[in-house]
Amino acid sequence: MSEVDMTSTAPAENLSQYYVGQHESKRQLPISLETLHQALDAGYRMLTTPITTPDFHSRVLTILSNHLWDLRTSSNGPSSIPTLATLSPTDTPLAPGETLSQLFGVVSPWIDLTSPDPVVFEISRQVLELEISYAAFCGLGNVIIPGPKLQYGNAHGEGVAQYAFAVQEALSLSNYTQLLIHLPMMYHPDQDGEDIEGSLSQHVRSEYVQEGNKSEHDLLALSIPRHLPPMHVQSRWLSEPLKLLSLTTQTFSPYLGQYPSLTQNHHALIHRYMRLRIPPWILLCDVGSIPGSETQGAASLLSNGIHTTDPSALPTPAEAAHLPSQAKASKSSKGPTPYLSYIFNDLQRKQPPLTILESFGAGYQDYLQGPLQPLADNLESMTYEVFEKDPIKYDAYETAIRKALTDWDLNQKPASAPDSRSVVVSVVGAGRGPLVTRALKAAAEAGVQIEMWAVEKNPNAFVLLQRHNEMEWNKGVHLVQSDMRDWEGPFSTPSSSSNSQYQPQNQTHQPEKKKQHHAIDILISELLGSFADNELSPECLSHPCSLLSDHGISIPSSYTNYLSPIAAPKLHSDIQLRTLNGDTTAVGTPYVVMLHAIDFLAKRDVESSHWRETAREEKEKGMGERKKVWRVDEEPIIHSAWSFAHGAPASGTKEQVDAGEKGGNRHNNRTASLHFSIPHRGVCHGLAGYFEAVLYENIELSTHPLRMKEKGCADMM
Repeated sequence: MSEVDMTSTAPAENLSQYYVGQHESKRQLPISLETLHQALDAGYRMLTTPITTPDFHSRVLTILSNHLWDLRTSSNGPSSIPTLATLSPTDTPLAPGETLSQLFGVVSPWIDLTSPDPVVFEISRQVLELEISYAAFCGLGNVIIPGPKLQYGNAHGEGVAQYAFAVQEALSLSNYTQLLIHLPMMYHPDQDGEDIEGSLSQHVRSEYVQEGNKSEHDLLALSIPRHLPPMHVQSRWLSEPLKLLSLTTQTFSPYLGQYPSLTQNHHALIHRYMRLRIPPWILLCDVGSIPGSETQGAASLLSNGIHTTDPSALPTPAEAAHLPSQAKASKSSKGPTPYLSYIFNDLQRKQPPLTILESFGAGYQDYLQGPLQPLADNLESMTYEVFEKDPIKYDAYETAIRKALTDWDLNQKPASAPDSRSVVVSVVGAGRGPLVTRALKAAAEAGVQIEMWAVEKNPNAFVLLQRHNEMEWNKGVHLVQSDMRDWEGPFSTPSSSSNSQYQPQNQTHQPEKKKQHHAIDILISELLGSFADNELSPECLSHPCSLLSDHGISIPSSYTNYLSPIAAPKLHSDIQLRTLNGDTTAVGTPYVVMLHAIDFLAKRDVESSHWRETAREEKEKGMGERKKVWRVDEEPIIHSAWSFAHGAPASGTKEQVDAGEKGGNRHNNRTASLHFSIPHRGVCHGLAGYFEAVLYENIELSTHPLRMKEKGCADMM
């Protein structure tokens, strides 16, 4: 049986399944169906293949050499750059077939699309187009392209522009093949110093995008080094469209000189990237041949097209002293595929469990949704159902209502119901009735008698409210089908019954002359959007709040929204595609997004501590099993924009409040001018918005990334 048992190494439910591929520089070609089956048996799910052969490389070099010779010997001036002939059977190992669905193509690493020599660039561009075109014809779904070479010392010059042009042209050759630009996390450390404010590799990516390369088929393959770059560089890559993470033998460190392992920082990095909406593949490069297959020669340390230019990836002298010989490695490195075994048995199995929010939001990350329009549209039941799956929010509402009723009773506030004993509670925008149910439950637990009203304009949802009133609420709720802005408030009618309780009435069926209106004591609403005021609040609450009694309470009582600039290349690309498809409002729409693949641009340093397992030599010195380690992290800077508060009218009559509404809601206008400190260079694609709401006194809701946990809202959906 294979060393890697895919059944036994499967992750726990709801955790990411790692898909691992294998790259060999000296792979025997073409890849046969037998070789592919051997790879699958070993645990690999994908193999790489060069698109062209060494024979093609030799042919191109011969053409280039002949052209250069003609330039030196010809007296007729410079000749035109030669045009490469189409591929021949000896030029490529590929052919359409059943193996291609599990192969990634690799473009020839010897081309140079950043060369200042026009001949070298043009020949390289032709090679790229020939290879991409043929790969697309064969049906290869993914092709890896080596990133731009920076040996000419300028990441912002014509070289990157040339590279972007060539790749853009190649993208147009196929509608289905995805191109993976392979980049290291950082180039040479001397180039990637703090003096240039971040990773040169990311500057190259930024320059490439600015040259017009924005396509859903244009993705990234990222090479993970042994020594990871600063946290802000890691975070920036998270915001890019990652398709593949490549790891070479240099990425790993030999544990006790026997088998490969990754540091805890590598674990944290990969686990973080694997939480993306579409987790990237992992590509193991030159980590040994496939068990059972025959290879041509020894595998090189650096793969064909999957390269690293970071000298820090090489073993340190201390590590090199502990590197095992090949003979020892075969006996002590956990079987024939030690690197693959480590990925499944150590890395995949040690994923941190998903939070409730992550489980619920799977598939919705970084998905653009237009804000709901419940005032203009009648929402469907499925939309309401999504809201109602949020236990944190509704538990908080129930707690707030119960506390408000308890305080009302303790403070002996006068009730507004005609019987002078029942506290008048109204839910405006009741939807399918979850807040009505919570209010009735809170009143029962508090032991406070209430007169319950529910207002809903959606005629379809109103049908369900009537059914709930009959079957679940024991006909104890007054139902009103109306726009809350037009509602005249609770009312009573003379009852023929000797019972002092007023029977639930539907406002639409009552003769106007019999209505006797009274005030609301507790007004409940859930009109907040993801930016607090981007859906219905506060405009729609201005009128209902004017119906509150002098001691009236609004739940929520206030809310504040927050902003922070972010880099979000994927979202920006999605919005641009909408614009290209004719949506003229795409850029100005405030989208509702479950943000994940983003990077906060405004950050500050914070010092934190954590416990880590002590090394073996530290334990031998009596330093204990764990030690406290201090480190400096970065946290986003998030500023408040504006706030709104609701409650009983402090002054003015209902007519004055209504006059303000008819004047265009000017009393709800807000503006803000915010300043952010941005420590590292980056591109701002938009603003991330959050909010905090005070439901009642110290009971709050929050989507603020830095305060959700402390306010008990970490899993609020």
